[in-house]
This record gives sequence, C-alpha cells and structure tokens, in this order.
Amino acid sequence: MLYSKHGGHVLPGDADGAEEAAKKGDVIIAKQPLPIGTPFDYLLPELKDKPDSHLPGEPTQVVAALNALGTAMVDDGPTRPGDPAAPLNSSVPAIYTYWGQFLDHDLTANTDRDSETSDITRADLEPVDPDVVTEKLRNLRRPTLDLDTVYGDGPAFVNPQTADALLYVGPRLRVGTNHVDGIPGTLVPPEADLARDLPRFGSLIDAGVITAADVPEPIRSGPNMRTRAVVGDARNDENLLVAQFHTAVLRFHNAVVGQIEAHPHAFGLYGTVSDKAVFEKARRLTRWHYQWLVVNDYLKTVTLSGVVDKIVVGGPKHYRPLHGYELFMPLEYSVAAFRFGHSMVRGGYDHNRNFGKAVPGQAKPPLIGFASFDLLFQFTGNGFRLDPTDPSKSISDPFRGAPTLPFNWTIEFDRFTNKADTDETHFARKIDTRLAPQITRMVKEGNGAEIQDEVNKPLRLMLRHLARRNLLRGYLLSIPTGQSMAAQMGVPAMTAQELQKNNSEALNAALEAGGFLINTPLWYYLLKEAEVRANGNSLGELGSRIVCETVIGLLHGDRRSYLNVRNGWDPSAGVRLPNGDPIVTIRDFLSFTGVPA
Repeated sequence: MLYSKHGGHVLPGDADGAEEAAKKGDVIIAKQPLPIGTPFDYLLPELKDKPDSHLPGEPTQVVAALNALGTAMVDDGPTRPGDPAAPLNSSVPAIYTYWGQFLDHDLTANTDRDSETSDITRADLEPVDPDVVTEKLRNLRRPTLDLDTVYGDGPAFVNPQTADALLYVGPRLRVGTNHVDGIPGTLVPPEADLARDLPRFGSLIDAGVITAADVPEPIRSGPNMRTRAVVGDARNDENLLVAQFHTAVLRFHNAVVGQIEAHPHAFGLYGTVSDKAVFEKARRLTRWHYQWLVVNDYLKTVTLSGVVDKIVVGGPKHYRPLHGYELFMPLEYSVAAFRFGHSMVRGGYDHNRNFGKAVPGQAKPPLIGFASFDLLFQFTGNGFRLDPTDPSKSISDPFRGAPTLPFNWTIEFDRFTNKADTDETHFARKIDTRLAPQITRMVKEGNGAEIQDEVNKPLRLMLRHLARRNLLRGYLLSIPTGQSMAAQMGVPAMTAQELQKNNSEALNAALEAGGFLINTPLWYYLLKEAEVRANGNSLGELGSRIVCETVIGLLHGDRRSYLNVRNGWDPSAGVRLPNGDPIVTIRDFLSFTGVPA
C-alpha cells in the first residue's frame, strides 16, 4: 500500500489488459502474487438480478448522459478560495470531510484481478455482471476499522516478518519533523513542537535508519523518493489535511503509550512491563477510542439524528456477513453512498496563521490568504501542481524543495473542529449536488506518462473530473438506482420534483435526457436527498441508513471491536485528558495529542 493512490487499482502483471491500463496512470502492476484480500459484495444482493433496479438503456447513450450529468454537477456560484457565501456552507466543521476520507482509506482499497472490472476509460463501457464484480473485485483493506493504515502489521517484536518495522520506534509510532531552515512564516502553537509531519524516506536515510537501497521500488526510482511518506497507505499523504489527520493519529497512539508507561497499573499491566505489552495495550485503546468516536461523533454528525442509535441498539437490518461469517465491503457504500464527502470539499481553507487568517497579536502577516485546494495537494510527499501552460496536466513539485513538510504548513485544528464556530469558512460545504470546481481538476489523477499527449487530453480531463468518475464507476459496477434502494430499505423515494429542485438548467436537462428522474444513479440520488431533505447538513434517510448499516455492521461483525468488549466499553475506561475528562469528541482526541483543537 506504499504505492497506492486515490482512485487507483492494483493488477497482477499477467491480468488481461493490465499493461495497457497501467499506461493510463490509474493502475499499479503487482510484482508479486496479490494477496487474496477481502470481498466486495452488495448490501442488497436481492437487487442484483432485477433489471429494473439498474440504469436502463443502450450503454453508449447512458455513458454520454452520465458524463453530461457529472459535468453539470459543478457549482456555478462563487468560486474564490475560502469564499464565505452562506448558501454553500453546512453546519459540519471542515475536519469531518477529511476524517471521512481517512476512515474510507482504513476500510477500502480496490484491487482488481481483471481490468474490465474497473477500467472506466474504455470506449465500450457497459455494466459488468454483478456476479463477475463480486468474484473479481477485491479489497486490499480489512473492513474492520482497525487502523491498519496506521499500524500495518505491527512492529518487529510483534511480527518479526513484517515489512512495517520502519513505522515504529519501540512501542511508539514514528513521527516526522517539520522543516524549518529557510522557511518564512510564523510558528504554529505549540511553537516548540515540530513533530507534526508523517515520517519520510529521506529523513530515515539521513538518520541512518535505512539506506537508499532499502527503499522499495517503484518509490526508489521515482522523482519524489526522499519526500515519500512511510505510512501504511500512501493515499493518506495525497492531500495535506488527511496527512495531518493521520499524523494526529500517530501522535495519539504515542500519547497513549506515555500514559500507560507512566501508570501501568491503571491499565492492568503489572511486574516487568515489556515494550510488546505496552504497544498492544496502546493499540487496543487507540482503536477503541477511534471506533467509539467514529460511531458517536463522526456518524452522528454526518447522518440524520436517531439513525445511529437505532442501528447500535437494534442491530443492522441489512448488513449481514457472508457465508462463514466473513466481513465484506458493500459496493453501494464504497462506490456511491460514502462518496458524499466529495461534495463537502471546499475550494480553500483557513488552514493556519500563515495560509489563512491572522490571529490577534500576530507579529507577521499571513504569507497568503486561504490555502487553496490545489496547494493542499501540492504540499504532500508526492505533491503535484497544475502545469500553468496546460491545466489538464500536472507536474511533480513536493514541498517546493524542502525535505519534509515546511513548518508554516502545520495545520491549526481549532479552525476545523468547532461546531459552535461563528466563522462560516471553518465549515464544510453542504452535502448536495453542487460540487466545488476544484473537484473537476484533480491534480493527482491522469498522470500516466503515456497519456500526456494532445490525443489523450479528453481522457486526462475525464480522469481529473471526480463527478464523472464516480458516476461512470457506479454504472460499470452495476450499482442499483436510488429508487430501487429506497424501496428495498423502506425509505420514501424522492419525487421528480425533489430531484430537480433548485437545479441549474444544465443539471435538469441532463437528468431528463438520461431518464434519470425515474432511474437515478445512486450517488446523485443520495446527494440530492441530503440537499432537499436535510438542507445539506447531513445525509438524508437512505444515505444515513446505508452508511450507518455498513460501518456499524462492520463493527458488530468484528469480534475485536469496542462493540464486542465483554461488559461493554466506552471512553470512561480509556485514557484521559490532563484535566481528567474522558475523550468523547474529535476535539478531545486531537487535544490529547498536545495541540490546540
């Protein structure tokens, strides 16, 4: 997973069409046989064989209609980075967008054994038979919220064969240090704490932990070898906000280790306490705190009130493990419902006192205004920025020459987490069908060397356009329509009038031309449901049920999760803040790491 990228896939080298797919920059060719992985399947398998549950029509026409719909879903309102236009903003603090991305990476990573299962660039695109999808589409992640993106397989004293020992220093997780020399700007509190970056290969080489020869291919021969992060999933260094969230989880684990070492008896450790015992206790507590917060903070923030409690108390009605009690990732969740976060992305963020608003008494003015979405993608270990001569192309440019994240880009979480904040720019965009324009030009997509010519420019532009990608992938993987999902789950269906409400002329034209007012692509349907029935401040009922059924269902099915602890578990049995309070919100979680939140 060191090589993975957002939207990317892994194929064995002998897969049909693998080499051709790799040229498009979306696929990694595995050098070794792939692990079996975990299954994808459908949350509602009873809809698989019902023709009226899927988008009807001749595939070429449906693909054209989906492209038109995706193009029309881009917001035509104010587009300046950080523009505080009230109609765009939800009541959800901005951190939930990237917490959701981190959560998704912990649960899902697509890996395909047949390029036909995932290649949305084919000219003859048409739906894959659902049985073929479930047979050939595999998940490289364990869908158990166990933070394997953070822990990998554990340190060498837990698993001597692991390749993830570089992630650890004893029972602690390795954390990187921000670069200071020659960097302008103001230090972010706490000023003396510069351990706020992901660990990177260059730093490990300079410290003598490894040599350049120890860096695995293809990273070693890549242009950004020294700045590449040493993490359990490279996707968590694709934008700065999710990278800083991942760094916070590393620091949380280390702070838990500190409390255990200071008071081992309070955590049930007696006698001579080994590093292994401290690590395993800290990992367990970190996982349980994280899982509890996902359910009781994240889900309760982004879904309709009451849905979480109904499923926690009554159990999932639709999510059921597969034969042999094997957990799986539902495609309706992974390919459609959980992609609601794409609509929450802002064009710019009040990131910190250097790239955002100054704070009272600040001696130096901010370096620039709000941090644009594009800059947040550039300042990562594998950063890209748009080619000024051709916006369809991007060029590698990590940290603009610094070996690690410059200190002036350290996040100030208190600008991202406060639900009572009076600054509208500190909130996510509404969950709706009007996506930020930046979503149409994702700088880290479509960078394959073989498609940088003029002939392939339309292909590059499609790969950069997240709305079109989402709609085409849902069609390819035979995701049921919104109406069929609503009927099966007992949720009142959206009317044609609701699906058209407050839309642009182009969006309504695309809906009508594609027949999507009767059979609506699930991703669009759930965004519109949130927009019309929840004012964009949460998912609607169908979206809430799909997301909560999946996440809570996975926790119910994981015998090691906090939901299955004998006699129950909640944060009162975990670590505490310095004032003795339990950790019950994401702000508490971040504060425990030693930074203002």
